[in-house]
Amino acid sequence: MTFHSGDPLWRTDGYPLYRLPGGRRSGSAGDRPHGLGPYPDSSRYAEGVDMDAFAAVHRPQWQRLDELVAKRRLTGEEADELLVLYQRTSTHLSMVRSVAPEGALSASLSTRLARARTTFTGARSNFFEDMAHFFVLSLPAAFYRLRWLTVCVGAIFLTVAWLFGLWVTSTPEVLQAMGSEAQNRQYVEEDFVDYYSEDPASSFAGAVWTNNAWITAQMVAFGISGFWVPYVLFVNAQGTGMSGGLMHAYGELDTFFVYILPHGMMEITAIFIAAAAGLRIFWAWVAPGPQPRLQSLATEGRSLFTVALGLGLVLLVSGIVEGFVTPSGLPPWLKITIGALVFAGYWTYTLWLGRKAYDAGARGDLTARDAGEQVTAV
Repeated sequence: MTFHSGDPLWRTDGYPLYRLPGGRRSGSAGDRPHGLGPYPDSSRYAEGVDMDAFAAVHRPQWQRLDELVAKRRLTGEEADELLVLYQRTSTHLSMVRSVAPEGALSASLSTRLARARTTFTGARSNFFEDMAHFFVLSLPAAFYRLRWLTVCVGAIFLTVAWLFGLWVTSTPEVLQAMGSEAQNRQYVEEDFVDYYSEDPASSFAGAVWTNNAWITAQMVAFGISGFWVPYVLFVNAQGTGMSGGLMHAYGELDTFFVYILPHGMMEITAIFIAAAAGLRIFWAWVAPGPQPRLQSLATEGRSLFTVALGLGLVLLVSGIVEGFVTPSGLPPWLKITIGALVFAGYWTYTLWLGRKAYDAGARGDLTARDAGEQVTAV
């Protein structure tokens, strides 16, 4: 059968009807969704196709397909029309390839379909769009989800640290067990302060950053065990409390806070966030809710991987403060102010931008496409 410009019968909605073998016409309502009729069987029209006439007949549809693909946003009707035109053009390409697979028309239709397919599946965003999505939506939403658990972990940590400090200052036997009088005085008067300046600032900041990032990564990764997070928190609370208690016992509590607070406000908060993330993974395993256990773990794990990446940046900032601000000769009030500004910046980012991102539907998880979700067409 040879196609000529007069062969198709046109419907009132602008789509062509084809006479099928036996005299039946396509396009009767109910043949397929939207009443557009079945597509022509390319195998029945392969022989003797006049390519020039074929292209002339269908070029308006292909041009309309290009117009829809070029649009940044589509209405519901336009999206349906795009899908129909994509399917029709796929049929046209199949017919053309059966006659002239290497021809210019075949290549042109293939290119059109590739562009249309990108519209359906979505093109990969560029680097800057990905970064904007991460810092404006994913990361603040992930931090926001953990805000109350972070506060609870911090309250428990500080309570335990305070109890250990009180134990040290009120029990002479504990002071004696921690070291001799000379050893304790050397720690209070020299070692505690020298720790922050015995290495070059850049090297010290890098070492602190990698060490703390490693600790937080362990808490997130091993949180599913249920015991690792409490163990790490207890050990660090004990060490912090006993160190502060020793400094207080020798009248150097002010020195303790001057050297701890500038970087410690943000650094210890990062530990609390990592602990909260680890506990969330554990709870997703213990009480998955309506989701299957593995799916619950996967969803929570992806969200908290976002947290782990964000904490790396948070700890980088606190490491820079610890390496360059804490041991500096700046007045104590200025050093503490710098640390407080960093601390306030984090909570502003989390509570203000995080709430907006959370209300917009972000949870810190990957997008459905990146997470590997599939949509089944029906």
